[in-house]
Amino acid sequence: MLRSVKAQDYMCEALITFKPETDLFEAINALVDNGITGAPVIDSGGNLVGLLSEADCLRAILTLTYHEEEMGGVVGDYMVEEVHTVNYDADIIAVAKEFIDNGRRRLPVLRDGKVIGQISRRDILRAVEIFAQDG
Repeated sequence: MLRSVKAQDYMCEALITFKPETDLFEAINALVDNGITGAPVIDSGGNLVGLLSEADCLRAILTLTYHEEEMGGVVGDYMVEEVHTVNYDADIIAVAKEFIDNGRRRLPVLRDGKVIGQISRRDILRAVEIFAQDG
């Protein structure tokens, strides 16, 4: 059985974030250049207001193409506003359950309502690998 380890122990702290007014193609380039599948969207006060994923970007491009509109727009037009999050002190077992139950790939990690990191399914697998090596 896994010992209790918190989300903050395995989350990514070097976080790529976007603002709602970030240009869509600037955001797409950031996702591709950094090899990530999504990132939190925060307002000027550092509050989480959404999440932009690769799927959101593809949806935007397909919608614009279908309607023969000029490509473009801003992140706020295409981000998902309903974002599941975890608290920094959430146990990784509970985080893994959130991934399984809700089909999420990544979750912003909050402390006092502010985004301090992001945890992914891969981060949980990395924790399990470390536990397995420690015996």
